[in-house]
Amino acid sequence: MKKEDKALIIESLKETLQNYSAIYLVDVTGLNSTATSDLRRKCFKNEVKMVVVKNTLLQKAMDQLETDFSPLYDSLKGTTALMLANVANAPAKLIKDVSDKKTGIPGLKAAYAEESFYSGADQLEALVHIKSKKELIADVIALLQSPAKNVVSALQSGANTIHGVLKTLGEREN
Repeated sequence: MKKEDKALIIESLKETLQNYSAIYLVDVTGLNSTATSDLRRKCFKNEVKMVVVKNTLLQKAMDQLETDFSPLYDSLKGTTALMLANVANAPAKLIKDVSDKKTGIPGLKAAYAEESFYSGADQLEALVHIKSKKELIADVIALLQSPAKNVVSALQSGANTIHGVLKTLGEREN
């Protein structure tokens, strides 16, 4: 490959990496063409971009970014596919769904999600359960709304109770 071609690929990878908040390095060694096509289709349906890359070119592209991706460099061995998404747990759920239980292929090598690094296939379960910032904000809002709803509900039921007592007292004969 010519030096100019490599420079173009590195620049393209750099731009692609900047557009996504979750970066997964996945081992796709041993996947045949049918399995790879199925995986790509599922990625497309789940808004996950999958790109097979050369490890050295990916590392050079990562070196040019503001974020320090050096914790991922040890995982850049063998056949590597990038799974990119803006929802942090989408690629993890996809990998978990499609991976073969016996072989573990495709398998997670490493990931960068929600500004944290995860290394090794044993981190897949943690990544599946990770919540995005939007999900966490929604949870906090729901928790904050719950006490207010309880107070309003108590006041409404209290008003009905007081109204019932007053009505009963008013109807009572002296």
